[in-house]
Amino acid sequence: MTDRGWETCDFIFVSGDAYVDHPSFAAALICRALEAEDYRVGIIPQPDWRDIDAFRLLGRPRLAFLVGSGAMDSMVAHYTAAKKPRSQDLYSPGGKTGLRPDRALIAYVPAIRAAYKQVPVIIGGIEASLRAFSHYEYWSDTVRRSILLDSKADMLVYGMGEAPIREIARRLALGEDIRAIRDVSGTCVAAGKADGSAAGNDACIYLPGYEAVKDTGPAALRAYAESFMLQRQNADPATAKVLVEAADGGRQVIRNPPARRLSQAEFDRIYELPFTRRFHPMYDAAGGIPALKEVEFSLTASRGCFGGCSFCAITGHQGRAVVARSRGSLVREARQLSALPGFKGYIHDVGGPTANFFGPACPRQETGSFCPDRECLYPEPCPKLNADHGPYLEALSALRKLPGIKKVFIRSGIRFDWILLDQTRGTAFLETLCRYHISGQLKVAPEHCSRQVLAAMGKNGAGIYELFRERYATVNRALGLKQYLIPYYISAHPGAGLEEAVELALTLKKAHFVPDQAQDFYPTPGTLSTVMYRTGLDPRTMEPLYVARGGRERRLQRALLQFNHPGAGSTVREALREAGREDLLGKL
Repeated sequence: MTDRGWETCDFIFVSGDAYVDHPSFAAALICRALEAEDYRVGIIPQPDWRDIDAFRLLGRPRLAFLVGSGAMDSMVAHYTAAKKPRSQDLYSPGGKTGLRPDRALIAYVPAIRAAYKQVPVIIGGIEASLRAFSHYEYWSDTVRRSILLDSKADMLVYGMGEAPIREIARRLALGEDIRAIRDVSGTCVAAGKADGSAAGNDACIYLPGYEAVKDTGPAALRAYAESFMLQRQNADPATAKVLVEAADGGRQVIRNPPARRLSQAEFDRIYELPFTRRFHPMYDAAGGIPALKEVEFSLTASRGCFGGCSFCAITGHQGRAVVARSRGSLVREARQLSALPGFKGYIHDVGGPTANFFGPACPRQETGSFCPDRECLYPEPCPKLNADHGPYLEALSALRKLPGIKKVFIRSGIRFDWILLDQTRGTAFLETLCRYHISGQLKVAPEHCSRQVLAAMGKNGAGIYELFRERYATVNRALGLKQYLIPYYISAHPGAGLEEAVELALTLKKAHFVPDQAQDFYPTPGTLSTVMYRTGLDPRTMEPLYVARGGRERRLQRALLQFNHPGAGSTVREALREAGREDLLGKL
């Protein structure tokens, strides 16, 4: 600040992650976007929340504190699906744990309030976005109130924050009181009573209140599922209504409609800001920030996902309408990568939430909108979908031709059903993928084989994966390549009992494949699957479905998924007996 001649910052961003000036990190992305609008921005990464002076390092900001927990929900960053503490935090110096608190936003905001009175505090990021309303928290096994209320922040920005924060910054800079800014798209505000007009819009939808959803009785569980579906049905920026949820003490949380999707030009501009792509040098002694290694030489090519997987929060946070970078923007960034120290000719990824979702899925999505009452791919692909890998193929081709580029990998997830849907260029994309963009193996995610489990996951039948597996093998044979397909599976997802786990084990045995890695279902805030786990209902139909609870059955299902792993024998036998499948003893 002294070197720049600043007496104060306009904004100070408090982050639960260590500071890395790379567009994959929220603090860098938001702060560079504000800097581009001529605001003075400071960052306090991973302050000691027990020390008020840690929040005074850069002084009092002129306009507001911005607070984010980091790239992950802080509880997910700290605990495994078995609720055990993680041994490493990839977003902290040297992977050290304990440098951010549990429920980081709830810890950081009161510390800021103690350090400075009457300074606006705005929370955002994934933790805020998925906890905006009453939400089930797996780690405490309770329904918690909106994090806006529990943190006592002035405002919550949900979803991707570049557009909302620019509007908020403009109005704060004009002298508007934070308490008067109540109508910005992509924000939530609190009010003292259940009055929809407080949001500046009389056409509100009232969700079941916190008191109606917090308990475990049948009525509360159904109300919780209904609330989630109302939120889901009001996620399209073009059609969404203002949502209001009553909390205890006569308070309410008001959610304005989502922010519009960025245009391609805006998306290009943000990702071409002058990021250094380095962690701060104060982390050198600790060995740097491990999370940077995965993305340092990668390109973010798209944002948003219309895949609709029940267990994934990306749709809720980034939206379903995909926006992709222009080919020229990706080429310019690739040239910058090639000039960085340590670059050896390999671009590690050109992707996003789903790499081959490289643009809008249909004419409606071209406007940044999407259907509020149906999914794009489930239960059947929408007839209006336009599966076209052409623009992605063109971008990849341009990157491969750049001087100094030896290999361009794709490591983001690939939707194999989208490849099969593309009748024009799907085969060409698969051939290009196998020839140029993988090395020895391709990881894909069929997730399960049981029809009812896949239905709960929002995915189509296992036959689609089998068809893709055959196509993949055929293409590699034609290319003279020996490359493997590595499928990824989830155990103990809602809808899966031991019977379905046995079905999956038999399918894997028939395919002569047992995964080295598998994921126990992790009920994280903001997903449809977590609502299923909490309520035992499928919110789409309100029909009951089976949910595996407790460590024992989750352990049995995982053992069946990895039935031939060393040391798994006794647990597999226990699972088979529990499932009534003694006939399989000695055969798995």
